[in-house]
Amino acid sequence: MAKGHKQVSGSRGYWPRKRAKSIYSRFKSHVSSEEALPVVFAGYKAGMTQAVVIENKKGSATHGREVVKPVTVIECPALVVCGIRLYEQTTSGLRCAKQIWSQKISKDLKRKTRIPKKTEAKADSVEKEIEKYSDVRLLVHTKPRESGLGKKKPELFEIEIGSEDVREKWNYAKMKLGTEIKITDFIKEGEYVDVRAVTKGKGFQGPVKRFGIKIRPRKHEKKRRHTGVLGARNVARVLPGKIPMAGQMGFHTRTEYNKQVLKIGSEGIKPSGGWLGYGLVKGDYIVLQGSVPGPRKRLIMLRKGIRAKPPEPVTVKKIILDSQQGV
Repeated sequence: MAKGHKQVSGSRGYWPRKRAKSIYSRFKSHVSSEEALPVVFAGYKAGMTQAVVIENKKGSATHGREVVKPVTVIECPALVVCGIRLYEQTTSGLRCAKQIWSQKISKDLKRKTRIPKKTEAKADSVEKEIEKYSDVRLLVHTKPRESGLGKKKPELFEIEIGSEDVREKWNYAKMKLGTEIKITDFIKEGEYVDVRAVTKGKGFQGPVKRFGIKIRPRKHEKKRRHTGVLGARNVARVLPGKIPMAGQMGFHTRTEYNKQVLKIGSEGIKPSGGWLGYGLVKGDYIVLQGSVPGPRKRLIMLRKGIRAKPPEPVTVKKIILDSQQGV
């Protein structure tokens, strides 16, 4: 006898299932800290491999022993602070009141946006009236030339500063204007980060692949790879989000929490033949435990864990760097 009920295919937590507005996203919230330090960073996903680490989870059957865990390698070239944005509080929320550009602007940034010839404000004039602003943020861009991507156009976005004091934020932003922020200024080994990225795009797919519904028997009428019924008889419409139907699959913005940082380095992460579909990791990189949304070469946004656990010491015995060619 057939079952009277079946679990709903798909999740209402991810709705609407449409394409992301941008190929890289931003965090809308962040943790506050006592020091004025950046709480957001970004890097390019190079690929996945395995690492031999000492299990430090208390109560685990393998506690204190060597275990093999999946890891993701993200190349993190330094971010260039090209501007400062000052926000003021209005009745409709925060509004960018002033924007200060650095005098040292990279030529590659002109590929991304139009740089004004004259800055909107000078740092000296802002210093006297800093108390009237509600927030100070950094305007940064990536340096893809220093990565294994082989592209020139950088990504341009804002990053928040963790302190709650506006004057501390301003002093830090003024000090960093025109300089670089490295991954070591953002996070340390053993700490936890949240990752946000756009997933791999699958295009327009049917309900079987998109929601995992069952393929109908061969003797059923008409189609096999479709939903049996679209709704009840006495509801004169199809309820949105309730019925698995064909549509866009993939290329959605997703956030995953509490990825532990196993290693931060700048050398010794080059497998034989390079990273498949990426190339060589030329500079600073970060190794996270587990998987990360998005394909290779995708920009991954990193944030200090908003639900973070206390930092735990990690011991990485070995990162497996066998050739990935022909796998």
